[in-house]
Amino acid sequence: MPTPSPSHKSLDLLSRLLFTPPSSQTDALAAEVAAISRDEFDDLVTLANLNHVIIRGMEVFLEIARDAHDEVRAEWASAALATEHARINNAMPFLHAICDAFQEEGLDVTVIKSLDHWPDLGSDLDLYTNANSEAVAALMSKRFQAQIAARSWGDRLARKWNFDIPGLPEAVEIHMQRLGQTGEQVAIAAGLAGRARVVQVGEQTFRVPAVSDRLMISTLQRMYRHFYFRLCDIVDSASLVEARAIDYEDLRFSAKVAGIWEGVATYLAIVSDYVKQYRGTGLDLPEIVTTAARFGGEQVFFARAFLRVPIMPQSAKLYGSQLSGMLQKGELQSSARLSLLPWLATAAAVGQKITGSDKGIW
Repeated sequence: MPTPSPSHKSLDLLSRLLFTPPSSQTDALAAEVAAISRDEFDDLVTLANLNHVIIRGMEVFLEIARDAHDEVRAEWASAALATEHARINNAMPFLHAICDAFQEEGLDVTVIKSLDHWPDLGSDLDLYTNANSEAVAALMSKRFQAQIAARSWGDRLARKWNFDIPGLPEAVEIHMQRLGQTGEQVAIAAGLAGRARVVQVGEQTFRVPAVSDRLMISTLQRMYRHFYFRLCDIVDSASLVEARAIDYEDLRFSAKVAGIWEGVATYLAIVSDYVKQYRGTGLDLPEIVTTAARFGGEQVFFARAFLRVPIMPQSAKLYGSQLSGMLQKGELQSSARLSLLPWLATAAAVGQKITGSDKGIW
Protein backbone atom coordinates (compact mmCIF):
# COMPACT_ATOMS: atom_id res chain seq x y z
CA MET A 1 0.00 0.00 0.00
CA PRO A 2 1.55 3.35 -1.04
CA THR A 3 2.54 5.81 1.67
CA PRO A 4 0.05 8.70 1.77
CA SER A 5 1.37 12.14 0.85
CA PRO A 6 2.09 14.50 3.75
CA SER A 7 -0.85 16.68 4.72
CA HIS A 8 -1.46 20.39 4.28
CA LYS A 9 -1.56 20.61 8.08
CA SER A 10 2.04 19.41 8.20
CA LEU A 11 3.01 21.95 5.54
CA ASP A 12 1.50 24.77 7.59
CA LEU A 13 3.21 23.70 10.81
CA LEU A 14 6.57 23.12 9.12
CA SER A 15 6.37 26.50 7.39
CA ARG A 16 5.67 28.24 10.69
CA LEU A 17 8.62 26.46 12.29
CA LEU A 18 10.87 27.65 9.45
CA PHE A 19 9.65 31.17 8.82
CA THR A 20 8.30 32.52 12.09
CA PRO A 21 11.09 34.43 13.88
CA PRO A 22 11.69 33.21 17.47
CA SER A 23 10.59 36.58 18.85
CA SER A 24 7.25 36.23 17.05
CA GLN A 25 6.47 32.60 17.85
CA THR A 26 3.09 32.40 19.50
CA ASP A 27 1.48 30.34 22.18
CA ALA A 28 -0.63 28.81 19.41
CA LEU A 29 2.49 27.37 17.75
CA ALA A 30 3.73 25.96 21.05
CA ALA A 31 0.30 24.48 21.72
CA GLU A 32 0.27 22.80 18.30
CA VAL A 33 3.68 21.26 18.93
CA ALA A 34 2.50 20.05 22.35
CA ALA A 35 -0.63 18.47 20.86
CA ILE A 36 0.96 16.70 17.90
CA SER A 37 0.46 12.94 17.82
CA ARG A 38 3.13 10.41 16.88
CA ASP A 39 1.51 9.78 13.50
CA GLU A 40 1.28 13.51 12.83
CA PHE A 41 4.91 13.96 13.84
CA ASP A 42 5.98 11.18 11.46
CA ASP A 43 4.03 12.94 8.71
CA LEU A 44 5.85 16.19 9.56
CA VAL A 45 9.25 14.45 9.42
CA THR A 46 8.40 12.87 6.05
CA LEU A 47 7.52 16.28 4.65
CA ALA A 48 10.65 17.88 6.13
CA ASN A 49 12.83 15.15 4.60
CA LEU A 50 11.28 15.50 1.17
CA ASN A 51 11.76 19.27 1.32
CA HIS A 52 15.36 19.10 2.62
CA VAL A 53 14.65 21.07 5.80
CA ILE A 54 14.76 18.28 8.39
CA ILE A 55 17.64 19.81 10.39
CA ARG A 56 16.30 23.36 10.34
CA GLY A 57 12.71 22.33 11.03
CA MET A 58 13.45 19.82 13.77
CA GLU A 59 15.87 22.14 15.58
CA VAL A 60 13.07 24.67 16.08
CA PHE A 61 10.60 21.92 17.02
CA LEU A 62 13.09 20.58 19.58
CA GLU A 63 13.64 24.00 21.12
CA ILE A 64 9.89 24.53 21.53
CA ALA A 65 9.44 21.06 23.05
CA ARG A 66 12.31 21.61 25.48
CA ASP A 67 10.99 25.03 26.53
CA ALA A 68 7.70 23.29 27.35
CA HIS A 69 9.57 20.50 29.23
CA ASP A 70 7.91 18.04 26.84
CA GLU A 71 10.40 15.18 27.05
CA VAL A 72 8.40 12.86 24.79
CA ARG A 73 8.28 15.20 21.79
CA ALA A 74 11.80 16.44 22.45
CA GLU A 75 12.97 12.84 22.16
CA TRP A 76 11.07 12.40 18.89
CA ALA A 77 12.80 15.45 17.43
CA SER A 78 16.20 14.44 18.82
CA ALA A 79 15.91 11.01 17.19
CA ALA A 80 14.96 12.53 13.83
CA LEU A 81 17.90 14.92 14.03
CA ALA A 82 20.32 12.14 15.00
CA THR A 83 19.25 10.05 11.99
CA GLU A 84 19.74 12.93 9.58
CA HIS A 85 23.04 14.02 11.11
CA ALA A 86 24.32 10.45 10.69
CA ARG A 87 23.37 10.49 7.00
CA ILE A 88 25.05 13.86 6.45
CA ASN A 89 28.16 12.88 8.39
CA ASN A 90 28.51 9.83 6.14
CA ALA A 91 27.96 11.79 2.91
CA MET A 92 30.17 14.83 3.49
CA PRO A 93 33.55 13.00 3.53
CA PHE A 94 32.60 11.39 0.21
CA LEU A 95 31.72 14.79 -1.28
CA HIS A 96 35.00 16.30 -0.12
CA ALA A 97 37.02 13.31 -1.34
CA ILE A 98 35.39 13.51 -4.79
CA CYS A 99 36.17 17.23 -5.07
CA ASP A 100 39.77 16.59 -3.99
CA ALA A 101 40.10 13.81 -6.57
CA PHE A 102 38.95 16.13 -9.37
CA GLN A 103 41.47 18.77 -8.33
CA GLU A 104 44.30 16.22 -8.11
CA GLU A 105 43.50 15.15 -11.67
CA GLY A 106 43.51 18.78 -12.85
CA LEU A 107 39.75 18.81 -13.49
CA ASP A 108 37.50 21.66 -12.40
CA VAL A 109 34.54 20.83 -10.17
CA THR A 110 31.83 22.93 -8.50
CA VAL A 111 29.30 21.68 -5.97
CA ILE A 112 25.85 22.80 -7.15
CA LYS A 113 22.57 22.69 -5.22
CA SER A 114 23.64 20.22 -2.51
CA LEU A 115 25.29 22.72 -0.16
CA ASP A 116 22.70 25.46 -0.76
CA HIS A 117 20.59 23.88 1.98
CA TRP A 118 23.25 23.70 4.69
CA PRO A 119 22.97 22.63 7.54
CA ASP A 120 20.59 20.36 5.59
CA LEU A 121 21.82 18.33 2.63
CA GLY A 122 20.04 17.26 -0.53
CA SER A 123 19.01 13.70 -1.32
CA ASP A 124 21.92 13.32 -3.76
CA LEU A 125 25.28 15.02 -4.30
CA ASP A 126 25.29 17.39 -7.28
CA LEU A 127 28.42 18.52 -9.08
CA TYR A 128 29.27 20.43 -12.26
CA THR A 129 32.44 20.11 -14.34
CA ASN A 130 33.69 21.23 -17.73
CA ALA A 131 35.62 17.96 -18.04
CA ASN A 132 34.54 15.37 -20.61
CA SER A 133 32.57 12.29 -19.66
CA GLU A 134 35.37 9.83 -20.39
CA ALA A 135 37.75 11.54 -17.95
CA VAL A 136 35.08 11.81 -15.26
CA ALA A 137 33.95 8.19 -15.62
CA ALA A 138 37.56 6.98 -15.43
CA LEU A 139 38.22 9.06 -12.30
CA MET A 140 35.04 7.92 -10.54
CA SER A 141 35.71 4.27 -11.36
CA LYS A 142 39.39 4.29 -10.42
CA ARG A 143 39.18 6.36 -7.25
CA PHE A 144 35.77 5.34 -5.87
CA GLN A 145 34.84 2.06 -7.62
CA ALA A 146 31.76 3.91 -8.85
CA GLN A 147 29.23 2.41 -11.23
CA ILE A 148 27.34 4.53 -13.77
CA ALA A 149 23.61 4.35 -13.09
CA ALA A 150 21.08 3.86 -15.90
CA ARG A 151 20.53 7.13 -17.78
CA SER A 152 17.16 8.49 -18.85
CA TRP A 153 16.46 10.38 -22.06
CA GLY A 154 16.48 13.57 -20.04
CA ASP A 155 19.85 12.70 -18.48
CA ARG A 156 21.39 12.21 -21.91
CA LEU A 157 20.06 15.51 -23.24
CA ALA A 158 21.20 17.34 -20.11
CA ARG A 159 24.65 15.69 -20.23
CA LYS A 160 24.16 14.41 -16.71
CA TRP A 161 25.56 11.20 -15.25
CA ASN A 162 24.65 9.52 -11.95
CA PHE A 163 27.27 7.44 -10.16
CA ASP A 164 26.68 4.86 -7.43
CA ILE A 165 29.54 4.56 -4.92
CA PRO A 166 29.92 1.70 -2.41
CA GLY A 167 29.14 2.92 1.10
CA LEU A 168 27.30 6.03 -0.10
CA PRO A 169 23.49 5.70 -0.24
CA GLU A 170 23.16 9.00 -2.13
CA ALA A 171 23.76 9.12 -5.87
CA VAL A 172 26.50 11.42 -7.14
CA GLU A 173 24.97 13.46 -9.98
CA ILE A 174 27.54 15.12 -12.22
CA HIS A 175 26.55 17.65 -14.89
CA MET A 176 29.15 17.98 -17.63
CA GLN A 177 29.59 21.03 -19.87
CA ARG A 178 25.88 21.87 -19.99
CA LEU A 179 23.03 22.81 -17.66
CA GLY A 180 19.25 22.87 -18.03
CA GLN A 181 16.75 20.06 -18.50
CA THR A 182 17.78 19.53 -22.13
CA GLY A 183 21.36 20.78 -21.81
CA GLU A 184 20.33 24.02 -23.48
CA GLN A 185 22.21 26.27 -21.07
CA VAL A 186 25.78 26.74 -22.24
CA ALA A 187 25.97 30.41 -21.19
CA ILE A 188 25.56 29.69 -17.47
CA ALA A 189 27.66 26.53 -17.69
CA ALA A 190 30.58 28.16 -19.49
CA GLY A 191 31.20 30.70 -16.76
CA LEU A 192 30.28 28.62 -13.73
CA ALA A 193 33.76 27.43 -12.75
CA GLY A 194 35.40 30.82 -13.31
CA ARG A 195 32.84 32.62 -11.17
CA ALA A 196 32.73 30.00 -8.39
CA ARG A 197 33.55 30.97 -4.82
CA VAL A 198 35.02 28.99 -1.94
CA VAL A 199 32.92 28.31 1.16
CA GLN A 200 33.81 26.55 4.37
CA VAL A 201 31.47 23.86 5.68
CA GLY A 202 32.66 22.61 9.03
CA GLU A 203 36.38 22.03 8.64
CA GLN A 204 36.21 21.47 4.88
CA THR A 205 36.15 23.89 1.95
CA PHE A 206 34.24 23.54 -1.31
CA ARG A 207 33.85 25.50 -4.53
CA VAL A 208 30.23 26.53 -5.03
CA PRO A 209 28.53 28.76 -7.64
CA ALA A 210 28.49 32.54 -7.40
CA VAL A 211 25.23 33.77 -5.88
CA SER A 212 23.78 34.82 -9.26
CA ASP A 213 24.63 31.43 -10.78
CA ARG A 214 23.16 29.65 -7.76
CA LEU A 215 19.84 31.48 -8.19
CA MET A 216 19.77 30.78 -11.93
CA ILE A 217 20.40 27.08 -11.35
CA SER A 218 17.58 27.02 -8.78
CA THR A 219 15.31 28.79 -11.26
CA LEU A 220 16.12 26.33 -14.04
CA GLN A 221 15.31 23.46 -11.71
CA ARG A 222 12.08 24.87 -10.31
CA MET A 223 10.55 27.05 -13.03
CA TYR A 224 11.73 25.24 -16.18
CA ARG A 225 12.11 21.60 -15.16
CA HIS A 226 10.28 20.23 -12.12
CA PHE A 227 7.59 22.94 -11.81
CA TYR A 228 7.56 22.68 -8.05
CA PHE A 229 9.34 24.27 -5.10
CA ARG A 230 10.76 22.54 -2.07
CA LEU A 231 10.59 24.48 1.18
CA CYS A 232 14.40 24.53 1.16
CA ASP A 233 14.26 26.68 -1.99
CA ILE A 234 12.16 29.23 -0.14
CA VAL A 235 14.39 29.23 2.95
CA ASP A 236 17.68 29.26 1.02
CA SER A 237 16.74 32.04 -1.41
CA ALA A 238 15.05 34.17 1.26
CA SER A 239 18.26 33.98 3.29
CA LEU A 240 20.27 35.31 0.33
CA VAL A 241 17.89 38.26 -0.05
CA GLU A 242 17.89 39.05 3.66
CA ALA A 243 21.70 38.82 3.85
CA ARG A 244 21.92 41.30 0.95
CA ALA A 245 24.12 38.78 -0.84
CA ILE A 246 22.54 39.29 -4.28
CA ASP A 247 24.00 41.65 -6.89
CA TYR A 248 20.75 42.23 -8.77
CA GLU A 249 22.36 43.95 -11.75
CA ASP A 250 24.75 41.02 -12.21
CA LEU A 251 21.84 38.61 -11.77
CA ARG A 252 19.72 40.42 -14.35
CA PHE A 253 22.56 40.64 -16.88
CA SER A 254 23.52 36.97 -16.49
CA ALA A 255 19.91 35.76 -16.55
CA LYS A 256 19.13 37.81 -19.65
CA VAL A 257 22.11 36.27 -21.44
CA ALA A 258 20.70 32.86 -20.48
CA GLY A 259 17.19 33.88 -21.58
CA ILE A 260 15.63 33.25 -18.15
CA TRP A 261 15.45 36.70 -16.48
CA GLU A 262 11.65 36.63 -16.30
CA GLY A 263 11.84 33.16 -14.77
CA VAL A 264 14.38 34.29 -12.16
CA ALA A 265 12.26 37.31 -11.25
CA THR A 266 9.16 35.13 -10.98
CA TYR A 267 11.05 32.63 -8.82
CA LEU A 268 12.05 35.41 -6.38
CA ALA A 269 8.51 36.82 -6.36
CA ILE A 270 7.14 33.40 -5.37
CA VAL A 271 9.74 33.12 -2.59
CA SER A 272 8.80 36.58 -1.29
CA ASP A 273 5.07 35.87 -1.36
CA TYR A 274 5.47 32.59 0.50
CA VAL A 275 7.55 34.25 3.22
CA LYS A 276 4.86 36.94 3.50
CA GLN A 277 2.25 34.31 4.35
CA TYR A 278 4.09 33.46 7.55
CA ARG A 279 5.81 36.72 8.48
CA GLY A 280 3.27 39.27 7.35
CA THR A 281 5.77 41.05 5.09
CA GLY A 282 7.55 39.85 2.00
CA LEU A 283 11.18 40.25 1.00
CA ASP A 284 12.76 43.57 0.05
CA LEU A 285 13.07 42.94 -3.68
CA PRO A 286 14.14 45.73 -6.04
CA GLU A 287 11.80 47.08 -8.68
CA ILE A 288 13.77 45.45 -11.50
CA VAL A 289 12.69 42.10 -10.05
CA THR A 290 9.07 42.87 -9.20
CA THR A 291 8.33 44.42 -12.60
CA ALA A 292 9.89 41.51 -14.51
CA ALA A 293 8.04 38.78 -12.56
CA ARG A 294 5.26 37.15 -14.59
CA PHE A 295 3.31 35.95 -11.53
CA GLY A 296 3.78 35.32 -7.83
CA GLY A 297 2.81 33.07 -4.97
CA GLU A 298 -0.91 33.38 -5.67
CA GLN A 299 -0.50 30.82 -8.45
CA VAL A 300 1.35 28.24 -6.34
CA PHE A 301 -0.52 25.35 -4.68
CA PHE A 302 0.42 22.43 -2.42
CA ALA A 303 0.10 18.90 -3.80
CA ARG A 304 2.01 15.64 -3.39
CA ALA A 305 4.41 17.04 -0.77
CA PHE A 306 5.59 20.08 -2.75
CA LEU A 307 4.56 23.62 -3.71
CA ARG A 308 3.44 23.26 -7.31
CA VAL A 309 3.86 25.84 -10.09
CA PRO A 310 1.13 25.63 -12.77
CA ILE A 311 2.50 24.48 -16.10
CA MET A 312 -0.34 25.93 -18.17
CA PRO A 313 -0.26 28.74 -18.99
CA GLN A 314 2.24 30.23 -16.52
CA SER A 315 5.35 28.04 -16.92
CA ALA A 316 4.59 27.43 -20.60
CA LYS A 317 4.88 31.17 -21.25
CA LEU A 318 8.25 31.30 -19.51
CA TYR A 319 9.42 28.37 -21.63
CA GLY A 320 8.19 30.11 -24.77
CA SER A 321 10.04 33.28 -23.84
CA GLN A 322 13.26 31.34 -23.24
CA LEU A 323 13.00 29.52 -26.57
CA SER A 324 12.15 32.72 -28.45
CA GLY A 325 15.15 34.51 -26.96
CA MET A 326 17.50 31.73 -27.99
CA LEU A 327 16.15 31.73 -31.53
CA GLN A 328 16.53 35.50 -31.81
CA LYS A 329 20.17 35.23 -30.73
CA GLY A 330 20.82 32.52 -33.31
CA GLU A 331 21.57 29.81 -30.72
CA LEU A 332 20.24 27.09 -32.98
CA GLN A 333 21.74 24.05 -31.25
CA SER A 334 20.48 25.13 -27.83
CA SER A 335 17.10 26.04 -29.35
CA ALA A 336 16.83 22.59 -30.92
CA ARG A 337 17.58 20.95 -27.58
CA LEU A 338 15.08 23.14 -25.74
CA SER A 339 12.37 22.45 -28.35
CA LEU A 340 12.47 18.79 -27.29
CA LEU A 341 11.29 19.64 -23.75
CA PRO A 342 7.49 19.46 -24.42
CA TRP A 343 7.91 16.07 -26.11
CA LEU A 344 10.01 14.81 -23.22
CA ALA A 345 7.46 16.08 -20.69
CA THR A 346 4.61 14.46 -22.63
CA ALA A 347 6.41 11.12 -22.79
CA ALA A 348 7.10 11.33 -19.04
CA ALA A 349 3.44 12.10 -18.31
CA VAL A 350 2.25 9.18 -20.45
CA GLY A 351 4.75 6.85 -18.82
CA GLN A 352 3.62 7.99 -15.37
CA LYS A 353 -0.02 7.22 -16.20
CA ILE A 354 0.69 3.83 -17.75
CA THR A 355 3.37 2.46 -15.42
CA GLY A 356 3.15 4.77 -12.41
CA SER A 357 6.72 5.98 -13.06
CA ASP A 358 8.52 8.33 -15.44
CA LYS A 359 11.80 6.45 -14.87
CA GLY A 360 13.89 6.21 -18.01
CA ILE A 361 12.36 9.35 -19.51
CA TRP A 362 12.60 12.35 -17.21
